Amino acid sequence: MLKVLMPTIMLFPTIWLSSPKWLWPMTTAHSLLIALTSMSWLCWASETGWTASNLYLATDPLSTPLLVLTCWLLPLMILASQNHINPEPINRQRLYITLLVSLQTFLIMAFGATEIIMFYIMFEATLIPTLVIITRWGNQTERLNAGTYFLFYTLAGPLPLLVALLLLQHSTGTLSMLILQYSQPLTLNTWGHKIWWAGCLIAFLVKMPLYGVHLWLPKAHVEAPVAGSMVLAAVLLKLGGYGMMRMMVMLDPLSKELAYPFIILALWGIIMTGSICLRQADLKSLIAYSSVSHMGLVAGGILIQTPWSFTGAIILMIAHGLVSSALFCLANTTYERTHSRTMILARGLQMIFPLTAAWWFIANLANLALPPLPNLMGELSIISALFNWSPWTILLTGTGTLITAGYSLYLFLMTQRGPTPAHITGLPPFHTREHLLMALHLVPVILLIAKPELMWGWCY
Repeated sequence: MLKVLMPTIMLFPTIWLSSPKWLWPMTTAHSLLIALTSMSWLCWASETGWTASNLYLATDPLSTPLLVLTCWLLPLMILASQNHINPEPINRQRLYITLLVSLQTFLIMAFGATEIIMFYIMFEATLIPTLVIITRWGNQTERLNAGTYFLFYTLAGPLPLLVALLLLQHSTGTLSMLILQYSQPLTLNTWGHKIWWAGCLIAFLVKMPLYGVHLWLPKAHVEAPVAGSMVLAAVLLKLGGYGMMRMMVMLDPLSKELAYPFIILALWGIIMTGSICLRQADLKSLIAYSSVSHMGLVAGGILIQTPWSFTGAIILMIAHGLVSSALFCLANTTYERTHSRTMILARGLQMIFPLTAAWWFIANLANLALPPLPNLMGELSIISALFNWSPWTILLTGTGTLITAGYSLYLFLMTQRGPTPAHITGLPPFHTREHLLMALHLVPVILLIAKPELMWGWCY
């Protein structure tokens, strides 16, 4: 764990001491080295169970894929931000990269924590850098409103979790995940226990987000700069799913009865947010709502707690993290040239940027879960597990899949096909940096087809 955490912390002096000319190349190279080092976690010493360097930080097959995804994303965020942060004063550039690195530090400690209270503290700490990135470097004046939504939703949700964790500590005597899995099952039978159950999950459902408490997400995504959108879509939403997976194991037997309303909301949310996507005019807003739709499927999978649904949930989280981040990068490259997020104003781009249209095409096909991409593996595992749990769910998940295909194709056709308007024929060409950025997102997605067991989690 420390072989990645220490170099990440050493990025702070690199940022503040390197010369202005070398700031971006140095930080990109340093963070890429960290990302490559983190790949060593994928070589597990044990088939299942924890691999711990000490009592407080450890990795297991559930947290490892998410840790590697976190490390992989930092160089990509720095690459994506370079163009629009470069004109700013050098200290602001340094501060921006510092916030991104601090976010990675908190995330590594959140995903690697074995103590649930440490996970909670890091879970909350990620709020601060994200909030500063949204409210300081957002594009429009609505960013303050978006920051307020983000702050209050993601602060109010986890407060009951803190009380629930203190009660758990009181009743079991420990909050270590290593010990809790071997402790006696809790006897949960009173009304207080039902409120405790809800308190444990609401924090993560708000973070995922579940349909109904999702209003902060489109606002935050649309107003955030590209790195903010990337880290929100790729990693911060996964904190919710990861936390749910860790907590659900302890919440039986109440989950059998109490999970129903949340499963219904999650599955209904797939259709509702998908339908919202079909009538979006704003590029980033469409991609943000599609994230809510995919996370609804993940939430449904986690709540029914079968090995297949857990496997599907983690595969879909990893695949969605890479693909959704790639779509936000593409949306940003278009925005930097046309200075508009309205899709109708940027149509016919395939004639001017054919290679970028190919990236758009691959990213959209991955988003609609084309076989044999990992997105399909995840969706099929969850849908089949839900169907086994209750055959009626196939109506909701099947409709959701069709709508996903519809809005993904709508997104591609609207931005890339059609007659090219006269006002965008003189746009500057795409840089090698942007093509590299897209390759680093989409090549891992394609390579994971060959070795999906890297992200299967616990269930071999």
